[in-house]
This record gives sequence, structure tokens and C-alpha cells, in this order.
Amino acid sequence: MRTYGQYCPIARGAEIFAERWTPLIIRNLYLGCGTFSEILAGAPGLSRTLLSQRLKQFERLGVVESAPKPDGRGCHYELTPAGHDLFKVCVSLGEWGAAWLEIAPEHLDPFVALWSMCNLLRRDRLPDRRVVIRFDFTGRPRPERYWLLIEHGDTEICKTYPGLDEDLYITAESEAFVKWHAGQLTWADATRDRRIQLHGPSELVRAFPTWNARSAFAHIKPISRAAANSAA
Repeated sequence: MRTYGQYCPIARGAEIFAERWTPLIIRNLYLGCGTFSEILAGAPGLSRTLLSQRLKQFERLGVVESAPKPDGRGCHYELTPAGHDLFKVCVSLGEWGAAWLEIAPEHLDPFVALWSMCNLLRRDRLPDRRVVIRFDFTGRPRPERYWLLIEHGDTEICKTYPGLDEDLYITAESEAFVKWHAGQLTWADATRDRRIQLHGPSELVRAFPTWNARSAFAHIKPISRAAANSAA
């Protein structure tokens, strides 16, 4: 592990937290991603090798603990009390980012927004039957298609056709879907401008937006740096 060689708690904490991918891994664990594959799915671009190294490092530091899964294949991971305290740093970082950083084109990956939404669904509002939703995202170099399976409160995102009848079809501009989940665009505005379109049974069309608890930082209003600088 690289070190700053300083006793300062900021320096010592940064040796762990400021490593690439660390905040996202901690975030995913906090959201309930307990298996290696679940943690990996929520961090597109993270390699299996690096995730394995990070998890071993976190265990040595007492931030994460693991236990063999009941079927004997792989481990289940969860945050320790120290890990939950480290997530508070993630929250502070997220609040700062939501307030001061703009959502740029390179941040408009609709899969990440869909994954985040699935981890924040209001499960008490989900249908009591299996529902398959197809998402067609536009506005990226290549159109992207995903399927969301909902059954008995559990969800799964599929990147290939799951072989089941589709109940709801959603076509959305990637930017509109990301900004809706992030709290920067209202559902009414997105659908009125047809940036998000739904086709299917009316009860599902009406219900879909109520399932989304939205980003944990959706309540934070972005601060204009120009306005802040002029006020100063």
C-alpha cells in the first residue's frame, strides 16, 4: 500500500479512501451488494483482479468481513462498523459532488442509473406478480437495451433477452433517465417532452415512476459556481 508517511489522520485515511474504486466498492457494499458478482456489476470498468485485491485489503484493515456462502461457492461480504463509518465519508463526498459538480456527457451511462434505481426501489410499491420491463436508451454513441425483471420484491437486470414476455416498454434518452434518477429532472417534464416514453398496461405506466426512490442525493440542489463566485 502506498503511504504518505504522515501521522495526520487525513493522510492515513486518504491512503485507503483515495484509492481508485474504493468509494464505489464501499458504496455498493452499503447498498447490499453482498457477493463478488453483485459488487462488480455496480462498478462497470472495475476488473475482477482489482476488486479481489481491494476486498482482501479491506478485510486486513477491518473495513469488510466475509463468510463462506451456504452453498460453499464464494463468499458473502459486508461492512464492519468501521466500514459503515467509512461510508459516511462517501456520503459527504456525494453531497459535495451533487452540489458542486455538473453531470457531464461522460457521466450519462444509463446502465449505472438503472442499477442504482434497482437498489433504491420502493419495494412495498412493486407489483405482487412477475413484471418484465424492456428499456431502450437513446442519445449514446450506440443504442442500449436492457431488461428489468421484478418478482416477489427481487430485481434483476439482464443485458440479453431473458426469454420472458415483456410487460412494459420504456424508451428514454439516456440524459433524461439519468437526470430524473438524480433528481435534476421531474418525471412530468421528462414525459411531457417525450424524452421518456412508456408503452404498456395503464396501471404499470402509472405505477412505474412511483417505484423509484431516486438518488440518495436527489434532494441536493446544484450550486452554480458562477453565482457562488459572484456572491463571494
